[in-house]
Amino acid sequence: MITKIKILGVLFLLLTGQLTYGQKSEEKLVKKSFDNYKSAILNDKGEEAVKYVDSRTIKYYSDILELVKTADSAKVETLSILDKLMVFSIRHRTSKNDILSFDGKSLLVYAIKSGMVGKNSVANNSIGEVIIESEFAKGQFLANGQKAPFYFHFYKEEGEWKIDLTSLFPVSTMAFKKMADESGENQNDYLFSLLEMITGKKPGTEIWQPIN
Repeated sequence: MITKIKILGVLFLLLTGQLTYGQKSEEKLVKKSFDNYKSAILNDKGEEAVKYVDSRTIKYYSDILELVKTADSAKVETLSILDKLMVFSIRHRTSKNDILSFDGKSLLVYAIKSGMVGKNSVANNSIGEVIIESEFAKGQFLANGQKAPFYFHFYKEEGEWKIDLTSLFPVSTMAFKKMADESGENQNDYLFSLLEMITGKKPGTEIWQPIN
């Protein structure tokens, strides 16, 4: 009986040790995915960066592209401030021919290369504690090494961990809304001022029109 108990104990330790090692290995892969994405963004490598984003992110950009092409002013007014900024930015900064040639993935590549996905979104940021639940993981956002109260989400797709950029969009939406409120301008005027500051060109009324 004692021998059996010892054997079971050893097996348990071996099994839990393997699980712990496997968990640590997966945590490293999650962090590596973020680091690879960060490096690609900082070096303006859009095609490389999209290798590390998940299908949810690509779908978001596909949905935004559809809005850019088809949404009239009434539809645009119903969007969140972040989605509205995306639609306005693409219409203001991108040629009609490019817009009509894009799909979700190529739009994201373009957004990275043209600076719509800014380097400051990753420059001083990293991933801290990683929590893994099967094919889902979340990594705590670290800004300048300091913990922030939100997480990047990752999903394992085709055997690789990929970042869900949309997981931080609710935080970004609140931040933009706060800045718009503090500017003293209405939301649309704030976005137009922001675009003019970025591009040096004042948006015209065509920014409200579908691209077709």
